[in-house]
Amino acid sequence: MVAESGGPEDQKPQSDEARSAFAPPAGTMQPVSPPEEDHPTSEFALPTGVQAEPAQSGAGGSSGGGSNSDTLTSAFTPPSTYRAQQSPPAFTPAQGIPMVKLTKEAPWQDRMRTMLRMPVTERPAAESIQRTDDDTGPAVPRVLDLTLRIGELLLAGGEGAEDVEAAMFAVTRSYGLDRSEPTVTFTLLSISHQPSLVDDPVTASRTVRRRGTDYTRLAAVFRLVDDITSEDTEVSLEEAYRRLAEIRRNRHPYPGWVLTAAAGLLAGSASVLVGGGVLVFLVAAAGAMLGDRLAWLCAGRGLPEFYQFTVAAMPPAAMGVALTLTHSTDIRPSAVITGGLFALLPGRALVAGVQDGLTGYYITASARLLEVMYFFIGIVAGVLIILYLGLQLGAELNPEARFTPYNEPVVQILASMALSLAFAVLLQQERSTVLAVTLNGGVAWIVFGAMARTGQISPVAATAVAAGLVGLFGQLFSRYRFHSSLPYITAAIGPLLPGSATYFGLLGVAQNELDTGLASLSTAVATALAIAIGVNLGSEISRLFMGLPGAVGGASRRAAKRTRGF
Repeated sequence: MVAESGGPEDQKPQSDEARSAFAPPAGTMQPVSPPEEDHPTSEFALPTGVQAEPAQSGAGGSSGGGSNSDTLTSAFTPPSTYRAQQSPPAFTPAQGIPMVKLTKEAPWQDRMRTMLRMPVTERPAAESIQRTDDDTGPAVPRVLDLTLRIGELLLAGGEGAEDVEAAMFAVTRSYGLDRSEPTVTFTLLSISHQPSLVDDPVTASRTVRRRGTDYTRLAAVFRLVDDITSEDTEVSLEEAYRRLAEIRRNRHPYPGWVLTAAAGLLAGSASVLVGGGVLVFLVAAAGAMLGDRLAWLCAGRGLPEFYQFTVAAMPPAAMGVALTLTHSTDIRPSAVITGGLFALLPGRALVAGVQDGLTGYYITASARLLEVMYFFIGIVAGVLIILYLGLQLGAELNPEARFTPYNEPVVQILASMALSLAFAVLLQQERSTVLAVTLNGGVAWIVFGAMARTGQISPVAATAVAAGLVGLFGQLFSRYRFHSSLPYITAAIGPLLPGSATYFGLLGVAQNELDTGLASLSTAVATALAIAIGVNLGSEISRLFMGLPGAVGGASRRAAKRTRGF
């Protein structure tokens, strides 16, 4: 009976396992929950105690209803200071940002330069022009490797940093890699590609260790890039690699003896420009050819270019000093030495360095200008050694020889054209471009002579104007041929190089007339900078008259804007 009514074992508390983990402990008051329909169900509901701002109404965005309005504002509602008529730049305008579409008719240089100068957020998506293997998408490592190899050939050939980046950008976008960013410095090329915001980027780099001047190879690389970026020509990755290997294996268009003869023709023509005759032409040509052979010998022994320039500058200076010792009145030794300097002045590197600086590539520009300075110091060292020896032997070098008048316009125009022709051969240009650059050099000298000698205008200003025309015509020629502009510009500035100012500056230093020598050297530096700036300005002016690819309504060309140094 006791067991039926329940014993102590039936009244012991339940175990923890039998109690719910969410059950309130004994002795606590459980809050009364409100009915289910009173619970807010929207996750955007305002917390308790937060007062909603009144909604705005009206086209101008003015507040309507004041504090009595209970309508909640939307996340897309403009702030109270926003006005549609005067929208601040922090907000997207009502009409939206116009989409940029690059026209296919414009050369790829212009299209890619436009892309580089455009903010990253506004660049249009890439349209894959070339097919890839098995149409499975671009092989990212191979595309990046091909891009770096093309950029290496362009940078080693003396192309400007902006044009090298434009070419690399064109190759990657043609194969569908739109999120790629190339970077070019003086000796290092790198490119990074990020497939998406959640994928790891792929980065590759390549070092340019050896440079050589071969504008024929440069033109072939430009044709390859033009075919890759063209929809009418199908260039697979394998085909691009094959053509690039052929470009590397191609031999120079001119043999060594032709280059030596071109160096002699350049020096002789330059001596005629500064007042030399037939005998001076022959002596200057012989000195330049001897210096060129000595430089080739030093290069074969592995000596750096600094010593090659030093050795190449000695024979023309030695022949000029030897003519001075003969006390001949019919020969101008200064013209012989000046002609030899014309064949050595690094005009190509100077123009490329200043152009990189003007386009915003300051690291590459500093490295190029430092290279020019070393070459110039090598030339100065070689000439000064010979001049000091000549002064010790009793040679009477006359600085006043620079003022000897020489007015033979026809002869000088022909000499300037011959100088440009020889310069083009030394740069290993294609034979089809030699005539155009020869005419361009003649035009440059005509403009300089008309301004500096006939118009009595400052030689530095006349040089800048003539170089600007060279850059303008060179850019137009390159657009017509879809080539690089360097083959049409570099050789044409040869007659404008400051050879005579450099020689008389070195002569003043050798004769301990530092004031005169430094003043003349300053003129030489100013002339060289005028050439480089004029060439770049002429190239930019040519683009001002041509429509911006993708611009709507004649929009101006984009460029970085910075004022007051910050």
